[in-house]
Amino acid sequence: MYVDATTSISDFEICLNKISFFDPKHEQILSVEKPGEGNMNVVLRIRTNKRSFIVKQSRPFVQKYPQIIAPIERIDVEYQFYKAVTNKAIESHIPKILAYNADNYLLILEDLGDCKDMSYLYDDRYIRTSQLLQLIDIATQIHKSKPLEYPENMELRLLNHQHIFILPFLEESDFSLNAIQEGLQEIALKYKLDETLKKEISKVGQQYLTQGNTLLHGDYYPGSWMTKEDHIYVIDPEFSFMGFAEFDIGVLAAHSIMITMKIDCLQTIKSRYPGRLNEQLLAQVAGIEMMRRLIGLAQLPLQRSIQEKKLLLEMARALILK
Repeated sequence: MYVDATTSISDFEICLNKISFFDPKHEQILSVEKPGEGNMNVVLRIRTNKRSFIVKQSRPFVQKYPQIIAPIERIDVEYQFYKAVTNKAIESHIPKILAYNADNYLLILEDLGDCKDMSYLYDDRYIRTSQLLQLIDIATQIHKSKPLEYPENMELRLLNHQHIFILPFLEESDFSLNAIQEGLQEIALKYKLDETLKKEISKVGQQYLTQGNTLLHGDYYPGSWMTKEDHIYVIDPEFSFMGFAEFDIGVLAAHSIMITMKIDCLQTIKSRYPGRLNEQLLAQVAGIEMMRRLIGLAQLPLQRSIQEKKLLLEMARALILK
């Protein structure tokens, strides 16, 4: 049973009744809407005469880029993540599971209400220290979770590996960076031809594909952070896997640097995170994430001049070769 924003209310009621989540005799759907632009999955907010909730469903492709094949089972990884993260310190930062139907790749979650994702930070060029500390603390609590069993999520990791560690650094590509911003293609070529740089990136990429002992969110960036007043929620953990803590923390660092155009946040992160971190690996992950967001397919709503992007790429290279 595939659903999306075009599905009629009556069909939604039938679907939700079939999975024993909803009884149309006692509850009526009033509206179905998109709560925002989902990248990977269909995401809908359903309002009834009694409540509202979020419906997520995966497809065998990326929702935002239908030409990219992706494992439909990723919704199960998201479900397993929310089940695994059970410590009290984090429960107020993630949505509650209301229902899960594996046969239809359907996950129903608590509606967090009037939130906005934290991509606005790129325009603000500023992240408050209190926000950064809260994000580090949430990641820490995720990493402390110890599920007895957890999906390898290897198919999605292989896809992500391509987009993080390989495709942005190919000399020849169908993806025109000048279509994003004039002059970006020429600046990127320097890094695409840098064999020393690419060798280090490849090493980190191989580590990304190995099994670790730390539960990761797997995509810990502003698009996965939601805020309501001063409270932060973390969503969309379909890239989650058991890996190394420096991956989540390095991605957090990368986006903090791109937001502020400063590298100072690295020291704050290293001081605040209670676990032991390999500082070289942390810096390398941060640099790679910065590069792939600047010269790869997964572009950000990052309004920066070509000179500013050049500076960010130079910073990223220095971090990778640190």
